[in-house]
Amino acid sequence: MSEHSLNDQIQAAFGYEELLVPAIFQQWTEQVLDAAEIRPGHSVLDVACGTGVLARAALGRVGRAGHVSGIDPGPGMLAAAERLAPQVEWRQATAESLPYPTGSFDAVVSQFGLMFFTERREAVREMLRVLTPDGRLAVAVWDSLENNSAYAAEVALFDRLAGKPAGDAMRAPFVLGSREDLRTLFNGAGVSSVTIATRPGRARFANIRSMIEADLRGWLPVMGVVLDEERIEHILAEAETALAHYVSTDGAMVFDLSAHIVTGSKR
Repeated sequence: MSEHSLNDQIQAAFGYEELLVPAIFQQWTEQVLDAAEIRPGHSVLDVACGTGVLARAALGRVGRAGHVSGIDPGPGMLAAAERLAPQVEWRQATAESLPYPTGSFDAVVSQFGLMFFTERREAVREMLRVLTPDGRLAVAVWDSLENNSAYAAEVALFDRLAGKPAGDAMRAPFVLGSREDLRTLFNGAGVSSVTIATRPGRARFANIRSMIEADLRGWLPVMGVVLDEERIEHILAEAETALAHYVSTDGAMVFDLSAHIVTGSKR
């Protein structure tokens, strides 16, 4: 990878961290860590850690006696994560082939990453493998697109103005929205005592522009879709009408979200 390409990935990762983490992702960390029953002294693995929002929260729970590791396939994400929390062990790896011995962690967690794994069942098996015999697994995924209406409206906007690749990049996070499919996946991977809790959340951006720009400049580049400035400005202008329904009285872009948190253990 060229230095220029890595720098672009790092820039996109920091855009993701600055624009999307506080507006959307931060609110789920404590729920995932609660589901994994993480306590002081635990060893924790964050799979598909991204810029490390979940790993950083786990670090605060395990304390000095504990240990937190994070893996991600993206060098840009890991570079940003390392700058934000150098005390976490960050490693470049895929979920389907975790670089750790069997039984290494008291808890394995993953927040909004499972949807992007190439072999999801093998990834869940790997997460289960590296757990201690009494360890806990907790994985968050988004509910279906039809239950996240603001993003459904954004997908339609992107399809119309930027083409199917941009629309598909926004559909991708919602592909595991079916509770039945999730249960089949986790049971099929050998997870015991599977529970699925559907939790409400709320996104808040300063305005429509900041919400759409976060995806145009933060999420789409991470997914390999880069639009020119003229196209970006056109979409931002059209979004003011397409998403006006979600603007609150103070001008902020506020909308409900829904996610599933799947928990389980070894047999």
